[in-house]
Amino acid sequence: MDWRTLRIVAFDTETTGLNPYDGDRVMEFAAVELFLTADGHVRDVRAHDWLINPGVPIPPKVVQLTGITDDAVANQPPFEKRASELVSLLAGAICIAHNFPFDRGFIAEELRRLGHSWPDPLAEIDTVDLSMKVFPQAQSHKLGDLAKRLGVTLEGAHRATNDAEACGRCFVEMTRREHAPTDLHGLLDWADALGEPPPNDVIGRGKDGVLCFTSGPYAGAPVERHPLHMHWMLMAVERVGAAWRPRFPESLRRWCERFLKVRGAGRARQGAKGGGADEWGLDSNALPLPEPRGTGGLSG
Repeated sequence: MDWRTLRIVAFDTETTGLNPYDGDRVMEFAAVELFLTADGHVRDVRAHDWLINPGVPIPPKVVQLTGITDDAVANQPPFEKRASELVSLLAGAICIAHNFPFDRGFIAEELRRLGHSWPDPLAEIDTVDLSMKVFPQAQSHKLGDLAKRLGVTLEGAHRATNDAEACGRCFVEMTRREHAPTDLHGLLDWADALGEPPPNDVIGRGKDGVLCFTSGPYAGAPVERHPLHMHWMLMAVERVGAAWRPRFPESLRRWCERFLKVRGAGRARQGAKGGGADEWGLDSNALPLPEPRGTGGLSG
């Protein structure tokens, strides 16, 4: 299956803070559908951009950095009014974001409040990871810096539509420059990205389409509720004859590893925020250097 013929959606969020599990909310969501030519160039884009009333005050620093004010969102619909459109955009698509876990974490938490689950796209690709793969010597992997290296225009950064389109175009340009596989499974391997689980008797889709354990101690439970069990699956061995071997096939273990990576907490800074834009990290800027502090972004 040639992924270039499939629906490709790059998305981004602007949020009131860095922690979706401690009261911060989505205040803008944008997704850009990219349509490619047969040789992998962008021929057209279709943008979707919604301001959202977060239901909480927007901190002054976020207003300063994004330009989004309380007045701007006061008469906008809450997330619940956009949820079905958002899910329809992401479901079944090749989804791309810059610092994917950050934006996904916010959207998934907004959906959880409504009793819904993350739509599990056809593929989940993080352009931070791709930037680190393609430019391993780069000192910064911020979206703006990545765009400059690739010759992609990014005007009006820190607004969701502009960031989403730049992210999508950066993805396409990296696949072209690196001659990425055109087959979907080859693309997932090349990008170290998350796709559908391989055929197996442990993890599959539940009746509601959510990825669940189909056997074992957590049968019927969504897999993302039990990350420790997935870690155990990576290490579990069994004795066969005179030798020990992995309990689960390599393809499933590789998928679990990617799931834990892509569905992780993101690169958002976990400590207190400082006073500068870099502390808020509106562009995800994971560094390839082993530094003790993580960095991340309000927008991916």
